[in-house]
Amino acid sequence: MTLVSEEFPDEVPLRAEEITIPADVTPERVPTHIVDYSEAEQSDEQLFQEISKVTSHWIPLINDRTDKDSRVPLILVGNKSDLVEHSSMETILPIMNQYSEIETCVECSAKNLKNISELFYYAQKAVLHPTGPLYCPEEKEIKPACAKALTRIFKVSDLDNDGILNDNELNFFQRTCFNTPLAPQALEDVKNVVRKNMTDGVRDNGLTLKGFLFLHTLFIQRGRHETTWTVLRRFGYDDDLELTQEYLFPPLKIPPDCTTELNHNAYLFLQSVFDKHDKDRDCALSPDELKDLFRVFPYMPWGPDVNSTVCTSDQGWITYQGYLSQWTLTTYLDVQRCLEYLGYLGYSIICEQESQAAAITVTRDKKIDLQKKQTQRNVFCCNVFGASGSGKSGFLQAFLGRNLTIREDHRSYYAISTTYVYGQEKYLLLHEVFPDSEFLSDADLCCDVVCLVYDISNPSSFEFCADIFKRYFMDSKTPCMVIAAKSDLHEVKQHYSQSPLEFCKRHKIPPPQSFTCNTADAPNKDIYTKLTTMAMYPHVTQADLKSSNFWLRASVGATVFAVLGFAMYRALLKQR
Repeated sequence: MTLVSEEFPDEVPLRAEEITIPADVTPERVPTHIVDYSEAEQSDEQLFQEISKVTSHWIPLINDRTDKDSRVPLILVGNKSDLVEHSSMETILPIMNQYSEIETCVECSAKNLKNISELFYYAQKAVLHPTGPLYCPEEKEIKPACAKALTRIFKVSDLDNDGILNDNELNFFQRTCFNTPLAPQALEDVKNVVRKNMTDGVRDNGLTLKGFLFLHTLFIQRGRHETTWTVLRRFGYDDDLELTQEYLFPPLKIPPDCTTELNHNAYLFLQSVFDKHDKDRDCALSPDELKDLFRVFPYMPWGPDVNSTVCTSDQGWITYQGYLSQWTLTTYLDVQRCLEYLGYLGYSIICEQESQAAAITVTRDKKIDLQKKQTQRNVFCCNVFGASGSGKSGFLQAFLGRNLTIREDHRSYYAISTTYVYGQEKYLLLHEVFPDSEFLSDADLCCDVVCLVYDISNPSSFEFCADIFKRYFMDSKTPCMVIAAKSDLHEVKQHYSQSPLEFCKRHKIPPPQSFTCNTADAPNKDIYTKLTTMAMYPHVTQADLKSSNFWLRASVGATVFAVLGFAMYRALLKQR
């Protein structure tokens, strides 16, 4: 009642009416609802009994009604301090030490208006910036979940991954969390505090992880929990020190017949992440470097199948191109997972964007592309069909420059890499569709180009391709290509009413393309350029597809840009 009226009431009822303090008059800008409770009027003689009842009655009463892991914070208030000449804090401290849920203790006087507004500020602070999830008073150190969250924040903020936060990184961190940089002297003061308290908190004039954690321990011990909570919440954490769903999965509207791609800024960000973890500068991520990159994730997102999905080095390590390809694949197939991954890496914070959704381009409806006979998309999907043993897996691996067999437990049904069409770099995503399915889902049929693979040495192989084409693609606008695989083997007559060449002529699709991955050299990639071109220009006529000039124009650009692209990347690498 004193809080609201700012004066002491002459007549005090046993219980005050419920009060709501509006948000605009509180420092934290949140409304506060106050509910009073009274058992009975109390005499001065009952004062000591009342203090003892805190531990014998009130705290057990609250704890019995709340879950151990979600107990509400408590504040002990010693009221009527105007009636005594001494402080009761010495009596209270043992109780505070016994019950970790007690956030703070304050003495006040409603009659003298002493600490009244402060009391309710502490109450707000206890809810908004609780000590419990952050700090263990018995151990006098921050709790493991808090240390884990702060460690991720440190790694995200360590932009060059050298294990320390230099002045530029500290200033960026300060500006990100508190909207203001630190003055040079303030930076030095912070580092000096760490130096005085520990030997390995500062290295090469930068703050180490140990120093970073020590600073937050110090903030909490000095009652400045809001500093640590501001940092945690800025990096996406909730009250339970878990990344919020709102942070990991920002809203992103994707209309039908549209696809999702990473935009230019997202690729620049991912390149910087690759660069800071490619310690030996070999343009590939070793298992240790990859593990270090994903240390900010709660789990390892890429399994051994990724090495069979993208380009790798001679050691089997994911290359720079393969790394970007895998991100492109995830964005195309499962954009929500991509948003989650970018969230773990701190994309929105480092790139100063509202959310990870700013990294995504949603392409226009494919029907508009067909009407306008041009596309702005950079990622194209090719579904690969064929009977079991026809050579589909070899066809996928050849796209990645391999002519070897992949272990069954590391097998991937996807392969993605770049191709060049008319000098434009595009991503082609090959997806091997299971042949033993009687019914193909919309996802199996939804693609930009279809690849029908048959084994020229197996007389029963082409029938499967013909059946798939007639059942699902004969009347569709999706361009199709037939692949005559294992062309290094003796060709046999197919047990079908028409030869593959006659079938293609009848249905106005390009003639079968010979292909083998059983070569001493890296497999020829011209066929993948053709598939990408067909995906980009599905309206191109059958006559154009037969024209050697059409393919020549597409593939010449591919050769020139492949060479230029490699040279440019090497130049960038030298600059790094």
